Amino acid sequence: AAFISIQAFPALLDLPQELEVSAVSCGSRHTAALTRDGQLYTWGWGKYGQLGHEDNASSDRPRRVEALVAAGLRAEEVTCGPWATYVCVLE
Repeated sequence: AAFISIQAFPALLDLPQELEVSAVSCGSRHTAALTRDGQLYTWGWGKYGQLGHEDNASSDRPRRVEALVAAGLRAEEVTCGPWATYVCVLE
């Protein structure tokens, strides 16, 4: 199992330079970032699948939610709950 560090203070995040983040939401142990072009990146504790990567893996690094891209969906809004992530999408 991956070790996921808990950060009590803000930390710099390394995303590809061309991405423009328009919204961020934090759950109890995970975070989601929405880009201006509708991509969704998530990271943190993934035990309940709340990261949206079609598995229960945890990750300290942001990963794009590929299932949205594969389905041709554009993320418009994101809200993280304690153990879930809610995403409003457009086709």
